[in-house]
Amino acid sequence: MGAYREAYERSITNPTGFWRDAATAIDWIEPPDRILDDSEAPIFRWFPGATLNTCHNALDRHVQNGRGDQTALIHDSPATGVVRTFTYRELRDEVALFAGALRRLGVDRGDRVVIYMAMVPEAVVAMLACARLGAVHSVVFGGFGARELAARIDDAQPRVIVASSCGLEAGRVVPYQPMLDAALAEAAHTPTHCVILQRPQAPATLLPGRDLTWTDAVAGAEPAGCVPVSATDPLYILYTSGTTGRPKGVVRDNGGHAVAVAWSMENIFGVRAGEVFWAASDVGWVVGHSYIVYGPLLLGATTVLYEGKPVGTPDAGAFWRVVEQHRVAAMFTAPTAIRAVRKEDPEGKLLSGRDMSSLRLLFLAGERLDTRTYEWAGELLGIPVIDNWWQTETGWPIAASPRGLEALPTRPGSPSVPMPGYRVRVVAPDGSDVEPGREGAIVLDLPLPPGCLPTLWRDDERYVRSYLSAFQGAYLTGDGGMFDADGYLYVLGRTDDVINVAGHRLSTGSMEEVLAAHPAVAECAVIAVADELKGQVPRGLVVLRDGDAASPAELVAWVRERLGPVAALRRIDVVAALPKTRSGKILRGTMRGIADGRDEPVPATIENPAVLDALRPVLRPRR
Repeated sequence: MGAYREAYERSITNPTGFWRDAATAIDWIEPPDRILDDSEAPIFRWFPGATLNTCHNALDRHVQNGRGDQTALIHDSPATGVVRTFTYRELRDEVALFAGALRRLGVDRGDRVVIYMAMVPEAVVAMLACARLGAVHSVVFGGFGARELAARIDDAQPRVIVASSCGLEAGRVVPYQPMLDAALAEAAHTPTHCVILQRPQAPATLLPGRDLTWTDAVAGAEPAGCVPVSATDPLYILYTSGTTGRPKGVVRDNGGHAVAVAWSMENIFGVRAGEVFWAASDVGWVVGHSYIVYGPLLLGATTVLYEGKPVGTPDAGAFWRVVEQHRVAAMFTAPTAIRAVRKEDPEGKLLSGRDMSSLRLLFLAGERLDTRTYEWAGELLGIPVIDNWWQTETGWPIAASPRGLEALPTRPGSPSVPMPGYRVRVVAPDGSDVEPGREGAIVLDLPLPPGCLPTLWRDDERYVRSYLSAFQGAYLTGDGGMFDADGYLYVLGRTDDVINVAGHRLSTGSMEEVLAAHPAVAECAVIAVADELKGQVPRGLVVLRDGDAASPAELVAWVRERLGPVAALRRIDVVAALPKTRSGKILRGTMRGIADGRDEPVPATIENPAVLDALRPVLRPRR
């Protein structure tokens, strides 16, 4: 039995023993006696009765154990041309001081703090300072729209908001203060104070009595120590993107989160203490929480905070420059980032001359990884490319190739196998398991492992209704897929992307996979649109590689040849770009709504609204 199979089976047959052992990697104030509380099922709690402090585990203990002079955080900002580094001791001191500043502003254990910042070190400091005090942080992506920010302020009811005066994106300055002011004008809840990090590119105009600068906030503050909290106390709230009305606040607890994320760093990502790990994401997303801030620091690794893009800062070689300069051992990014690099530099010329010898592994997640991108990255870098699949709600990978346990071979189109603790099933509409090779809904049997959401912020009923009501005793992921005969999982897309064409159930994800394999295609999306005759039909949108050409008719024939006429993909439009969220997900639902004739608003999570505006005439139904 291999190391993976042994660990997985133990996590399923003896979860108490498995997670008790994993918990020894964490410093506890009151060690866990009970491991799982199932008395209020389907609401489960891990490590009830235990106490700890997450900030102590991320910073103080490493200083105490001899890592004080090791680099903890590298802030690399091609947007400003500045690189800043912080040792574990320096970062601990910065965090303790800002925690004292927050305490002086009235923040105590259990209070909420909304963080609305650019990719600057102070964002990490603010998150860890909240954890130090036992306060609950809610990071909202810098530049998020005023209405959505207001909804999150009203739901979290923060005592303090911490913001930067602006963000820097793709050669432009985005002032945050006007959006923050508009959000506070709209919100019913009013925080006591707003702490503003003034950036020279666009300083904010402060409102007397409400606002104070970061510099003024820390002036004269007394450094704060670590406050003990219960393992079941919330560490943070992270609101899911794309919500309407009252947003869904995913809760992450302190104990389960620390144990699971620390375990994943070593066993899934194969990173060791002292190595450099880079998650090229944003602190506003779950990847940023788990694998920019908490995961690497809980392990004692060095983490990279990157204020830039995969292309344009200054070119498609930006990622390779960061890897070489900072000796990155393992990197995590989104497939869309690698597709953007491939589109601009298909032959990888910008990699030439770079010393990439430090890089052992490339992890890709956040959106379905097409075979062509997987193969291109692997051939270019000459290292394993590890697809992995998870969600904001789970906080760490559901399926992957666990490089720290066992280097399982990867397969194109699959994020590999379920990780320990996750009982993954593929089910038919009646909840019965489907055979390998057959598609169905992917569900996770309860209880979910540590680190996953125990509930939604102040709304157990909504948590049960949204995630646990479709299939008895299981969490509905909302994704469809299948297992192959060897137990490898294939995630084929959201279940609402499975369309019904004249009685045939077809996966738009399967069509995208075929379309993306065309040599001229840089990236693509297939959406389902309403059809009077067939109910639904697929439509394709394609971005071509620079310098390549392919006609819509050629692309239609390509798909038909490989999937057969049942695919019914007869309309493909070649477009300049696809609309995406800032985390790289293609806005398929928004495009589907426009194609069906609905007046879809511009989502708050969109990266570039002009891209969607340019597509509206293409998508709009023909009269």
